[in-house]
Amino acid sequence: MSTLLEIKSEDAFNKHSASLPPTTLQIIYFKAEWAAPCKQMTTVLQTLSSSYPVTEPPSTSWVTMDAEDVMDISDAFNVTAVPFLVLRRGEQVLETVSGSDATKVRTAIEKHASASSTGAGSNSSATASATSTTGAKNLSTYAPTAQDPATAPEYSSGGTKESKEELHKRLSTLVKAAPVMLFMKGTPSAPQCGFSRQTVAILRENSVKYGFFNILADDEVRQGLKEFADWPTFPQLWVNGELVGGLDIIKEEIANDPEFFKAYSVPKNGAATATA
Repeated sequence: MSTLLEIKSEDAFNKHSASLPPTTLQIIYFKAEWAAPCKQMTTVLQTLSSSYPVTEPPSTSWVTMDAEDVMDISDAFNVTAVPFLVLRRGEQVLETVSGSDATKVRTAIEKHASASSTGAGSNSSATASATSTTGAKNLSTYAPTAQDPATAPEYSSGGTKESKEELHKRLSTLVKAAPVMLFMKGTPSAPQCGFSRQTVAILRENSVKYGFFNILADDEVRQGLKEFADWPTFPQLWVNGELVGGLDIIKEEIANDPEFFKAYSVPKNGAATATA
């Protein structure tokens, strides 16, 4: 049976990917250690992977990486929330799944595994059979409990508009996704505005470990957070679920208290750690 392989570095991931034939379905899972939904999704994927046989050449490849350990790869796949799953074959990304919906994850994997190109097609029926006989399809009933803190709920597709109450409930969870949460335009390695770039620089200078959310990826969050926070601009920095403010307020806090971020700093290694 297949297993979920833990990869610790960008170099290791590149070597692993290069070793696979172009017909292999790559299941690439990005997580964050501090996020409870990621722990649950890891269990889901471990169970799913075990239901797929090991073949030669491999028909599937299952890897997991901590998004903050492989920032360049995370950015390359536009990982702006965790859990985040990328399905690709060769260099072609077939589908991405953001969030902790196990049914959606299982359906996506089964769809692309059964659509394997020449050389892997003979394994499709075996895979489907293995999925059924191991009981993995019972994962369709999986859902995080109400007590589980979400990191970044799935982006709105535009097809279903949340009510104001639902959106505010989602935002109240999102601002607490990490002890320090930055809502910014773009990502830490590719900020889309000067204020966001300066804020990231300040966090790096102070070795702050923080979560981030790219508000350009979800317009409901972008607009809703303005009202929720009663703060009309971005970036916004939240600490322990409380709004600190924008760049000017952050600068004021540090000027008044040079150790403002001390409780959220990690040992100096040249940069802060951003968690998707």
